[in-house]
Amino acid sequence: MTYSNRAKIDLLGVLSETIERFGTVHEETAKEMAKGVRRITGATYGLSISGIAGPDGGTEAKPVGTVCIGLAAPDGVEGRRFNFSFGKRSMNKVIFAEIALDLLRIKLLKADQTETIS
Repeated sequence: MTYSNRAKIDLLGVLSETIERFGTVHEETAKEMAKGVRRITGATYGLSISGIAGPDGGTEAKPVGTVCIGLAAPDGVEGRRFNFSFGKRSMNKVIFAEIALDLLRIKLLKADQTETIS
């Protein structure tokens, strides 16, 4: 977990320009975070979540319940944005994690199907 911008930059290699231009909760930031996770762990896949779980911190453009998920894989990196709000921080955090893991599950199933066809 890298809550601070400094950790995102220093540990994961997110460009400070990305955070300045797009903000912490953005698809581009999540993509760079996922690439960093993959790079520093040596894993085949890197998964990142950056969101506003609440109860505070939301804006009109990015309300509480906004989450950006990054997924870095051998075939590229993707970033997705979702908006949920269950009114409780704990519920938002659960749904953020479940959605991220589901995106990874779907990616793994597609990779498995590609290997089966080859």
